[in-house]
Amino acid sequence: MSTAVTVDFATAPAESLALVPGTVVLDETVRARGPWSAIVRAGDILTIVDLRGNQAVDTLFFGADDHTVRYSAPVTIAMQGNVFLSTGSVLRDADGAALMTIVADEVGNHDTIGGACSQESNTLRYGHHTKHQHACVENFIGEGARWGLTKRDMVSNINFYMNVPVDPDGSLGIVDGLSAPGKRLALRAEIDTLVLVSNCPQINNPCNGFDPTPVRMIVTSPDQGNTK
Repeated sequence: MSTAVTVDFATAPAESLALVPGTVVLDETVRARGPWSAIVRAGDILTIVDLRGNQAVDTLFFGADDHTVRYSAPVTIAMQGNVFLSTGSVLRDADGAALMTIVADEVGNHDTIGGACSQESNTLRYGHHTKHQHACVENFIGEGARWGLTKRDMVSNINFYMNVPVDPDGSLGIVDGLSAPGKRLALRAEIDTLVLVSNCPQINNPCNGFDPTPVRMIVTSPDQGNTK
């Protein structure tokens, strides 16, 4: 009779979790409700690990050397003809240039239209008693300030691991996620890219299972022969 082996994804070697083989150049855990940022160099791979499952990871992308180069949700959606992201999706700027490409994905569906929660939107959607709650917009502004970004630089974001189905009539909702503990996706940087993350603090809808949890960010430089 076989015995099940439980993997601790928070402490497992980074090499074993990276979806593309390579040399680990960064391995950090983003605390529950917290922000994170780093520059991912062109050709390197960012693997995001959903450590406990069902954790929305709100993400923005900027050119590392020119922050006016930034992720555009409308252009990305239009050029791929799909509001959802998965393996093969190219994240593009307003001119259609590629910033990053999803090269591997164990979930298969990530949101482009649900937006980022804020203290204002929490108040509007869930009541005035939620106004004190920390939110993604505050994470983005605080972490972005480290790179010279301001509220004016905030654009529509991606919500990795968040499940936002769209009905035939165009209505949408935030429902239980499709992820599970240890699920991963990997993005290849097409240019030197500043990645700005809010590990979503939301507790008023199911995007985090009403219980925000940590995620792990692993950047690898692929071995020769594994760059595409």
